[in-house]
Amino acid sequence: MFRKKVLLSTVLAISFLGYKKDVEAQTNADNLKVVNEKLEEKFAKVSPKLLTNNANPLLDFMFTADPTAVEYNGRVYVYATNDHEQYEHVGKDGKNSYERIRSLVMMSSDDMVNWTYHGLINTARLAPWSQNSWAPSITARLEADGKTRFYLYYSNGGGGSAMLTSTSPVGPWKDPLGKNIVDRTVPGVDVDAPFDPGVVIDDQGTGWLSFGAGTPKTKYMPDNALIVKLGADMISLASNISKIPAPYFNEASDLNFINGTWVYSYCTNWDERTVWPYSNIAKPTVCNISYMTSKTPLDKDSWKYRDNYFKNTGDVNVGPFTNNHSHFFKFKGEYYLAYHAMYLQDYFGTKGGFRNVGIEPMQVDEANDVTIPMVNATFKGPSQVNLLNPFVLQQAETTAGTSGHVQFEDGGSVGNMVAKGTIDKQCLMVRGADFSKQIPTKFEARVKGKGRIDVYVNNLKGPALVSLICDVKDWTTLSKQIALNIPKGVGNIYFVFNGEGFLFDEWKFIY
Repeated sequence: MFRKKVLLSTVLAISFLGYKKDVEAQTNADNLKVVNEKLEEKFAKVSPKLLTNNANPLLDFMFTADPTAVEYNGRVYVYATNDHEQYEHVGKDGKNSYERIRSLVMMSSDDMVNWTYHGLINTARLAPWSQNSWAPSITARLEADGKTRFYLYYSNGGGGSAMLTSTSPVGPWKDPLGKNIVDRTVPGVDVDAPFDPGVVIDDQGTGWLSFGAGTPKTKYMPDNALIVKLGADMISLASNISKIPAPYFNEASDLNFINGTWVYSYCTNWDERTVWPYSNIAKPTVCNISYMTSKTPLDKDSWKYRDNYFKNTGDVNVGPFTNNHSHFFKFKGEYYLAYHAMYLQDYFGTKGGFRNVGIEPMQVDEANDVTIPMVNATFKGPSQVNLLNPFVLQQAETTAGTSGHVQFEDGGSVGNMVAKGTIDKQCLMVRGADFSKQIPTKFEARVKGKGRIDVYVNNLKGPALVSLICDVKDWTTLSKQIALNIPKGVGNIYFVFNGEGFLFDEWKFIY
């Protein structure tokens, strides 16, 4: 009898312990579920990209504007006005009056949705004589010494246009002139604001620069859009200044060269279209992007107004009305339009006029005298043109979406940035990672400081696939076995991290 009682007690105890473990497991699961639901809720309203399939704006953690782009070695490099510099000076209740902006933003992508932030071009340090840096325009050319050189022109405030050069798309950059390349001291520059440069190199290797703005002589034909041929060195002028008769011209000059044709794009002004002599072409809407073409660009009479192809973002309800600045370019054989809209103002709690760069796919009929159909701004943006490989080193500053206020700092080498942790949790996301051929067994990251990275695939619900805990003073590559299975296929990867003074440089999965 005694043995039966002991046995029964043992069975009951084991049953109770099993029950207790089940309850604890369920409780822990419920707690984990609550934590993760709160985590997803925490990040729900921080960006138009993080929890959606939107590709615009390109960077969602800072304000950028006035884009330009160049393709190089399988990547597109985009450069922009650093609206965030103004925002940091005046705060969310201030206005974007541009006077504090003295740097340009660099970013690049090989797939059009995951963008690597390369940091800033500090024009205040590179060209201390200059006033501001707005509205860059870039081109590149393989030179006789076998090096590709990048020529970056930008608005030095409204008083002129300056330029920088580099043998790398991310620098280091140099100021070869120590002065504006064009301003009102140059003969033939008879406009108030010789800014907003647009550069292109034709099929003969010759550079061309358009620019201009200011008080118009007439509302319909302002006569203040200018063009000049550049010298072989790309830092001198090789022709007289010529006019481009752009109807209702306002600013934002840009140039392309396609099959022997110069294509000039510009932003129209806000005036009522009281005069319009083109019976076969509709009047352009206010502050949109229109274009003209020419075979002989220094002949003013050779320019032909063609049409408008990009309405103001306020016309299509992608943010409020704003000024308009764009550049179209070719990447991997397809055309895209880079522009800006006020995508992020609501997420940053401001109405100050701070802008962000977006991109749209576009069509260009190269054969039919270069014809451009209408392009509309969207939050959706371009599709991913190739998948991200999670099994090679990827930079932590490469993102398709973030938790909105993520900070990055200089990583110690040109064009390299690192993500910076805080006490509060932050999130980085990359899109379209290819797990279709291999299933990873480990995750590794190059980190520094004291912090933690939790890794999720496809969503922020459920337990993390792996949690990497760091407590090291120097840069160290840490790895951790993955506890849960990642389904085969293509997914988005979320990195949730925190830790004051914690730095996150790069990562990869191992199979």
